[in-house]
Amino acid sequence: MATLKNKYDSEIVPLLCEKLGVNHRLRVPRVKKVVVNMGTGVMDKEEYQNHFQELAMITGQRPQIRKARKSISNFKLREGMTIGARVTLRGRRMYEFLDRLINAALPRIRDFRGLSRTSFDGRGNYTMGIREQSIFPEIEPNDVKSNQGMNITIVTTGRDDDEARLLLEMLGMPFGGN
Repeated sequence: MATLKNKYDSEIVPLLCEKLGVNHRLRVPRVKKVVVNMGTGVMDKEEYQNHFQELAMITGQRPQIRKARKSISNFKLREGMTIGARVTLRGRRMYEFLDRLINAALPRIRDFRGLSRTSFDGRGNYTMGIREQSIFPEIEPNDVKSNQGMNITIVTTGRDDDEARLLLEMLGMPFGGN
């Protein structure tokens, strides 16, 4: 079975060269990194440890723990408290994660009608939110104690949103009609 990286190199790059009118393959947009961010807020240590272990299973990489930079009394937040985790994926792990996201996780979302076409930031990066971690095949749904969402940002080298959208569509991202 061909991996997503092999598909990109052999099929997508020539098509993008043709569609964008580019004569050099290094000018073609590519995925630079994928950042997976899980904001847990204020919760007990055991609960966020479970969420961070699930994030590590999903991404295949140990998450970086994020701590509060300043205290906010209305949110019962103190400086230095653990409030989330993030993982930055590059290279082989990035392509493996994208492949699992596109082909295994997104089709498991209930009432899924496609991803929003408007979630680009103007510089060719795409961000989407996922409401629960149990859509990933690595997580056993019966073992999940509480659902936790996450943000996934796909950073591309595309000059604008149109180039990045074309790249992600060719990689297989299921965009909806909106």
